[in-house]
Amino acid sequence: MQTKENIDKIFDYLNELYPNPKCELQYKTPFQLLIAVILSAQCTDKRVNEITPLLFEKYPTAIKLANASIEDVENIIRPLGFFRNKAKSIVSCSKQLIEKFDGEVPNDVDKLQELSGVGRKTANVVTAEVYGANNIGVDTHIFRVSHRLDLSDGATPLQVEMDLKEQFIGRKMNVDHYLLVLFGRYHCKAIKPNCENCKLQSICKYYKEKLVEKGK
Repeated sequence: MQTKENIDKIFDYLNELYPNPKCELQYKTPFQLLIAVILSAQCTDKRVNEITPLLFEKYPTAIKLANASIEDVENIIRPLGFFRNKAKSIVSCSKQLIEKFDGEVPNDVDKLQELSGVGRKTANVVTAEVYGANNIGVDTHIFRVSHRLDLSDGATPLQVEMDLKEQFIGRKMNVDHYLLVLFGRYHCKAIKPNCENCKLQSICKYYKEKLVEKGK
């Protein structure tokens, strides 16, 4: 766990790197964001953005997508990984959204998780982005960065989320979420992170371990 001073240092630097952090998924409505986040599982936002324009042109609403044929949806999202499972999930999710919530995306993490394809990370991301809820969705980037910066040693995304919430009291976690995601996506990457040009070397557990391995 980090001190408040180090947490402030971390986010001062991240704000310097990414002064206007925002969701990189392209969408026009809460429903479209929900579908885009489901599709982004184990896939890059860039790839999702390449296929959603056609998907949302044909099926812009929950009603439209609920009545789509699975085969047509599969053909549209085929470039994505696990496209068959994702096609079933987003069509089923659309049907459930209509049946349970009159087609409206609920501002409730627990209720969102009742929908097909929606886990806690997706629910946190959607409520934070659409409704400004003070939530943080732990994806692979945040999980990795949190461990490297000694913000958490949690073995699961939920444990990491709880550790972050404990340390980020009083902070805008819906903003911190994007700062950590962008940092992990473009700077503190899984392979060949840009450690040499990072201002967080002095508080980064990963960097210190690398120095030990090199015998420095």
